[in-house]
Amino acid sequence: MKIKINDLQGSILNAMRRAGYHPERTNRGTSFSRTLRGSRYPRFHIYYIEEKKELNLHLDQKAPQYKGAPDHGAEYNGKLVEEEAERIKSLL
Repeated sequence: MKIKINDLQGSILNAMRRAGYHPERTNRGTSFSRTLRGSRYPRFHIYYIEEKKELNLHLDQKAPQYKGAPDHGAEYNGKLVEEEAERIKSLL
């Protein structure tokens, strides 16, 4: 789910920390995650696309099965993702 962020005050890092997200190192750029149950998965995962001023939110249900495999049971829509997107919008 894509979230436009036109009026971000301060840095994206501080904004995402306020929302309960932690930065991650990825080869795709700036990424943040927030776990749901205290373990690594399931988790909300966000990529920040600076050029578009956009967050790309999805819910990772499980880890990739094989190293380097992109398949990780992600949900890009649905009630949980929509509720999280609204929560993030209210904090930004």
